[in-house]
Amino acid sequence: MAAAPDIDALQQRVHRWIEDDPDPASRAELAALLDQLPASAAELADRFSGPLTFGTAGLRGRLRAGPNGMNLAVVTQATAGVVAWLARRGARGPVVIGYDARHGSRAFAERAAQVASGAGREALLLPRPLPTPVLAYAVRRLSAAAGVMVTASHNPPHDNGYKVYLGPQLGGDRGAGAQIAPPADAEIAAAMSAVGPLSQVPLGDLGAPLGEGIVTEYVDRVAAIVPREGPRDLTVAYTPLHGVGATVLTAVFTRAGFPAPAVVPEQAEPDPDFPTVDFPNPEEPGAMDRVIALAEKLGADVAIANDPDADRCALAVPVPGRGWRVLRGDELGVLLADHLMRRGVSGLYVTTIVSSTLLRALCAARGLPYAETLTGFKWIVRATAGPAPLAFGYEEALGYCVAPDLVRDKDGISAALLAADLVARLKAEGRRLTDRLDELAREFGVYATDQLAVRVDHLAEIETIMRRLRAKPPRTLLDEPVTSVEDLSPEADVIILRTDTARAVVRPSGTEPKLKAYLEIVEPVVGDEVAEARERAAASLVALRTELAAALGV
Repeated sequence: MAAAPDIDALQQRVHRWIEDDPDPASRAELAALLDQLPASAAELADRFSGPLTFGTAGLRGRLRAGPNGMNLAVVTQATAGVVAWLARRGARGPVVIGYDARHGSRAFAERAAQVASGAGREALLLPRPLPTPVLAYAVRRLSAAAGVMVTASHNPPHDNGYKVYLGPQLGGDRGAGAQIAPPADAEIAAAMSAVGPLSQVPLGDLGAPLGEGIVTEYVDRVAAIVPREGPRDLTVAYTPLHGVGATVLTAVFTRAGFPAPAVVPEQAEPDPDFPTVDFPNPEEPGAMDRVIALAEKLGADVAIANDPDADRCALAVPVPGRGWRVLRGDELGVLLADHLMRRGVSGLYVTTIVSSTLLRALCAARGLPYAETLTGFKWIVRATAGPAPLAFGYEEALGYCVAPDLVRDKDGISAALLAADLVARLKAEGRRLTDRLDELAREFGVYATDQLAVRVDHLAEIETIMRRLRAKPPRTLLDEPVTSVEDLSPEADVIILRTDTARAVVRPSGTEPKLKAYLEIVEPVVGDEVAEARERAAASLVALRTELAAALGV
């Protein structure tokens, strides 16, 4: 049980923060909590338990006053730290700032622009709420010193966040327009800690607003990633899940010659409360129900969903006689990679250690370089394997980088377009995405994936489980000997267990109080018995989940 907070010391900390907080609403919020003491002691202690952690992508947290929340004071401090760090590193060029439609996003973006310009750095503010990939594109295209994107991606409505991207000077060839990676995160966090009183941070104007030209350019460049001469007979149902993707995705599709997608009407416009979904993440059960219903009503060829900042993409496809099937991130990742390979796109193909190993088999068969990285696009886009440039990268959590010369990050808009190109070409041949998955299964076997997620009340529980697994890993899984136990510490808190046909990657979640195990079964296909192989793989996954849960003691 946590110790009771020292009320007097806590009051002093809160009063000091209020005196320096630039936002009247936040000051009033904290003053109201002070008036409720001692009943509000636990709430105030949590808000002042420490600063919001600046991770390897930036900040993300609950919208609330105090240092352990997303608010105007924290954004002011973060931006002052970023621009001070850029100055110390001698980075030239502007800071490009984008924002989504979440609560507070525009105000946070404008404050970031004021802090940057107040420090003598040119600030370029995107013209309206836009997808994260547009910001990533703009950083690379404008040779900016850095970029800031105010978004919490697919988090709940009460959250917001602050992501930092590097320009070419500090990011280098592989990191130009990419999310920051260590040691930049620790250096920026130190620069933030060194910021003095917020009342002394100089504020300039909103900088030079970027016009719609940068959005039009992004649309034109993304539309050009698919050949203009390809089939265009396609009916698409689409949802942005109350986010900012609809106008940009529609413009990309029509610019590329596809019919405009039919958009779920009640989810078409940005709404920071996400009223029609329990959780605005297309991975979550039920999140795609409305777009699938629309697709079924229209007789669509495919249903597509973006998350609220449109950097992730999910697909559902019709299965004759069986309704609609939502593709797993690994399935879409391999389909997109295979499509690019068959179009002759050479270069390095990359995924993460928690994604399916089918991409490795695919690259080996096609004679293309392959690499695996730790989880996160900051690692994917910086992967190397000889001199080959990055051609494609994906992670199983619905993130795809299909045009790395344009966007050095996951991009749900360009991924959706490339997927539409694939579906249209298969349709012209009288085939479906599921047919192509079956063809890959006949060639390589069935690579079936799933997850085991263990939610905990205290992070110490995860440490205990990982320590126990390291001390006593299972000797067998699915009646097969565990042939290797790979421990990636201290670089990463990850343990990989392998048998001849199974793999389990165990690690703490980077964003939630969860322990995650990423499971994979490889089941050979005998003759044409793909369906039977899938059934065997599914049964093996169920058994693997049970055995691993027992091994983890959960």
